[in-house]
Amino acid sequence: MRTLSGHRLLCIDEFELDDPGDTVLVSSLLSKLVEQGVALAATSNTLPGKLGEGRFAATDFMREIQGLSAHFKALRIDGEDYRHRGLPEAPAPYSQEQVTKAAYATAGASLDDFPHLLAHLAKVHPSRYGALTDQLAAVCLTEVTPVPDQSTALRLVVLADRLYDREVPVLASGVPFDRLFSEEMLNGGYRKKYFRAISRLTALARDAKGLVSA
Repeated sequence: MRTLSGHRLLCIDEFELDDPGDTVLVSSLLSKLVEQGVALAATSNTLPGKLGEGRFAATDFMREIQGLSAHFKALRIDGEDYRHRGLPEAPAPYSQEQVTKAAYATAGASLDDFPHLLAHLAKVHPSRYGALTDQLAAVCLTEVTPVPDQSTALRLVVLADRLYDREVPVLASGVPFDRLFSEEMLNGGYRKKYFRAISRLTALARDAKGLVSA
């Protein structure tokens, strides 16, 4: 609060709230910053008054959501995801042999069996996923399969965001990234997160094409 209150403008990218605790904390922080004269600007795939819509506990933080929305004037910008504009189709998954070979040939690359990676992520707090990816030159995954449940899917979304932030290419064998999440997930309350993860992993897969030898 003390650090942020010294600024004239606070810009937040990918503004999204998933649980009542976070919503109460953020609502309190932003309200106090507004009182201090700090202007707010945020990008989000969800309108301020719709944050949390369709989530398991949305009714618990509707009051906070409405309080947050009062601080924003929504400017809607429709259009196609820029990562899809003028770009080739995402490459099909490679063979396990190609992925393994590329991993050993690329300095700083990781090599993980996808189910084992998901199991490991379950043991690490998502706030640490950035640290897991900081020194990676590439991520190589074998045996990619659809994620089994929503908790696993949401952890994978966080990892995809951290990899995308760091522009780490992702090379994979198994199913294409657009088949990671079930129809039920893609039609549920976290659908925007899942579509963002698919888009970002697809972009990183395109960046990884150069890792595979002809």
